[in-house]
Amino acid sequence: MSAPVRIAMWSGPRNLSTTMMRSFGARADTAVVDEPFYAAFLKITGLDHPMTEEILAAHEADPGKVIAAMTGPAPGGKRLFYQKHMIHHIVDGIAMDWLDRIERHVLLVRHPARVIASYQRKMETLSLEALGIPQQMDLSRRLGPVPVIDADRVLEDPEGVLSRLCAALDIGFDPAMLSWPAGPRAEDGVWAPHWYDAVWASTGFGAPAGPLPVLSGRAAEHEKEALDIYERLLESHV
Repeated sequence: MSAPVRIAMWSGPRNLSTTMMRSFGARADTAVVDEPFYAAFLKITGLDHPMTEEILAAHEADPGKVIAAMTGPAPGGKRLFYQKHMIHHIVDGIAMDWLDRIERHVLLVRHPARVIASYQRKMETLSLEALGIPQQMDLSRRLGPVPVIDADRVLEDPEGVLSRLCAALDIGFDPAMLSWPAGPRAEDGVWAPHWYDAVWASTGFGAPAGPLPVLSGRAAEHEKEALDIYERLLESHV
């Protein structure tokens, strides 16, 4: 059996990342994994997230074992192995020397105003590090030139952006990526009931995003700090 093509999609929270996982999971040739380092991140940091106990009970928390799985065979012997990674989950104690064993890397970004507004509806505390924005820039420098996709541009033209992304990844576009049945999936993390209500109701990418949210106070300050990083990352968008 030939080795799979592993695709690591690096995102922060509230970036359309689960919808992108649905899109790739709709391909018959693709196995997907949902935030494989989440349990390790919670165990190392001791942070209290929604459903922390359930996550630690249900998911692998040993970073070495997670890395072995991510760099190993694709589940089900599939040709492609799509990995939905949250960049802020990679903290001290989780090695990064495995990245060169992943054949394809992609950065998924979104305008900070949308990310911050969405995140605040789910979490009480907010920081740029919790959103993964500085870490995405650090990862971009480490990886070198890789495809970057913007969540709002995906919503504006799913077929166009996905076609260009698949061409950049040299995997071939599959129209099945544009729609899927509503509801949960076996690959969804145990945290899905807290975070995935909109995705569970979806059957595709949905309508383009509307006007940018208008933020105030500390949220607006975070947006201003993050905007420069977002715009620099977008220079390599597909």
